[in-house]
Amino acid sequence: MTPEEKLKSLGIDLPEAPKPLGSYVPFVRTGNLIYLSGMLPMQEGKLIKTGRVGEAVSLEEAAGAARTAAVNGLAVLKSAIGGLDKVKRCIRIEGYVASAANFIDQPKVLNGASDLMFAVFGEAGRHTRTAVGVNILPLNAPVEVSFIFEVEEQHAFHWAEAGLAGLRASVSPYTYLTKISLRMTYVIPNLKSNVYS
Repeated sequence: MTPEEKLKSLGIDLPEAPKPLGSYVPFVRTGNLIYLSGMLPMQEGKLIKTGRVGEAVSLEEAAGAARTAAVNGLAVLKSAIGGLDKVKRCIRIEGYVASAANFIDQPKVLNGASDLMFAVFGEAGRHTRTAVGVNILPLNAPVEVSFIFEVEEQHAFHWAEAGLAGLRASVSPYTYLTKISLRMTYVIPNLKSNVYS
């Protein structure tokens, strides 16, 4: 099964990618790595739980919140690369747990996110991780989770294809064919230089 088929088998429909809550972007791509900003356990724009774990939020509820944050992370990832089948590996998870003074089970909370990665990506979902207890998180969320993924390379033809799709919809057939030849005159030599360098 593909990762998205596995999600459906788990009864999970990816939501729209959540919008940033401040002056930052939801993801950054550098080479084959996608860095996701911190994800909160939000559904339909609202936190599913609030408060510190060990006080207002139980361990089980917090693990569920971490899973929801991971679902939101997958939604952002899909919006970044077009499909989860392009994921090669989940490299790292960093999790922050708003914790009561005597709460020490932060790793068990983050298992909610980690277990979902393994369920969706199999062995490629195994990752390094940090689980940190903190006093308070944005919007009084119980958890916040960020991710690093390795994804497939982007090739010159992918960029050309994306550009030509928009071009095809906006110009006459003659202009379209003329501009295709001009674009390919540029793309093919550059593709060769990437292959043989």
